[in-house]
Amino acid sequence: MASETKIVADTVPQGAAKLTYREVHEVVGDIKDSKIAAIVNTGATLDDLEAAAAWAAGENDVMGDARHKASPTIAALYDILTTDEALDDERG
Repeated sequence: MASETKIVADTVPQGAAKLTYREVHEVVGDIKDSKIAAIVNTGATLDDLEAAAAWAAGENDVMGDARHKASPTIAALYDILTTDEALDDERG
């Protein structure tokens, strides 16, 4: 039984745990606490956040073809990360 548990633990993808405040801050920098809470509440993984942050930063080549197939979670993160930017652009 113990070896089965170890195998299962070894197959969990890195970054699959729920995000923490600190991880979000490390990836995206200083943002409002309300945005961090919204990001954490998506249930996203660290990998999801890193992909969304790259997409939001305009690093389209980082995502390659994956940008056209972004998961709903990555799309939600992208929306959270870029919401204020769109409002700032409209305000001039």
